[in-house]
Amino acid sequence: MNILLLGSGGREHALAWKLAQSRLLADAGDTLYAAPGNPGIADHADCIPLDAADHDAVVGFCRASHIGLVVIGPEAPLVDGLADSLRAAGVPVFGPSREAAQLEGSKGFTKDLCERAGIPTARYVRCHSLEEAWGALKRFDAPFVLKADGLAAGKGVVIAETREEAQHALDDMFGGRFGSAGSEVVIEQFLTGEEASFFALTDGETIVPFGTAQDHKRVGEGDTGPNTGGMGAYSPAPVLDEKLQRAVMERIVEPTVRTLREEGMPYSGVLYAGLMLTADGPSLIEYNARFGDPECQVLMMRLESDLGELMLACAQGRLGEVAAPRFSDEAALTVVMAGKGYPGTPEKGGTIDLESAEAEGAKVFHAGTKRAEDGGLAANGGRVLNVTATGANVTVARAGAYAAVDAVIFESGFCRRDIGWREIERERG
Repeated sequence: MNILLLGSGGREHALAWKLAQSRLLADAGDTLYAAPGNPGIADHADCIPLDAADHDAVVGFCRASHIGLVVIGPEAPLVDGLADSLRAAGVPVFGPSREAAQLEGSKGFTKDLCERAGIPTARYVRCHSLEEAWGALKRFDAPFVLKADGLAAGKGVVIAETREEAQHALDDMFGGRFGSAGSEVVIEQFLTGEEASFFALTDGETIVPFGTAQDHKRVGEGDTGPNTGGMGAYSPAPVLDEKLQRAVMERIVEPTVRTLREEGMPYSGVLYAGLMLTADGPSLIEYNARFGDPECQVLMMRLESDLGELMLACAQGRLGEVAAPRFSDEAALTVVMAGKGYPGTPEKGGTIDLESAEAEGAKVFHAGTKRAEDGGLAANGGRVLNVTATGANVTVARAGAYAAVDAVIFESGFCRRDIGWREIERERG
């Protein structure tokens, strides 16, 4: 079978690496394509210049190349309805429809769904103007959680410690800081607890758990500084024990999938629940309609099942017919190396040498790289590399990841040095 993977980041490199191991690609003529891909993905797939925003071009390529499965990596094509166009053309696709992808495309849509379905989440108000938002602030106590309603590349959330900070942040949001994503803003009650991520696969009927992880959103060590797309992650997240995972499935994930199906927009693909583990139990912070980045990288390092077969079963509505996903008992940890200046304006073009890092036994996923004129690697984004290792526990996995980080030659890059700190403190007892 030929497979097409859409995307160009570290998440897609991890997916390409795992898909390349699938039995779906076992025959000599089977090809994994990636569009547009990156230099790391090119080690596992044929990279092609295909624009995911051009639905006709994607459908045409799938027909001409006899694609048996399309995997949509990033959120924007999902929110744009690419999965609908592919399904209408009879092409199996892993990823939700435009309507179902509103779970990520609109914070307000998700909050309203939680209210209808009785899903635990923070108290909220949807605001459509700056004046309305200023008035709504009076209903909340500091710190204030402000979210741009639409897609903002993981940077549309502001936690303001004072009312004055919140007013300035609202000025920025409605003033265009996040483009059209900030034309509506959700103000939420601040929840106290520890954050964790829970993943599930579903074909709209069957739902199976797909691992846990913890991300590190803040740019600075000790979880300080502005939010980013993620500076590192580890999996599993032991803080989400079996009892809590059952609660997440029963109180959050299953009601979500059921409500969407009953309302005529069945969800198919991966459902990524960002959670706050409060004193009253798990509460939903937000949903993503695709794998997390960099959580996907640590999940793929631990996955023992055939990713391609699981994705195809979701796409064909027969997830209940295949074995549940299996994961290694080992921990995996990834460290993001970013260009200096991220999450503001990162430096690009810095040269990179990974030869010694990969000799350390780690896997380096390319998140924002390009080929330089001399054939070498160069930085081409904010988050550039995901240096990933496994081990008996998070402490061991982190030691392996940072040994490889220290072997990377990337002078214009930086990283946090404390990824996994919460779990390591728990492991130390």
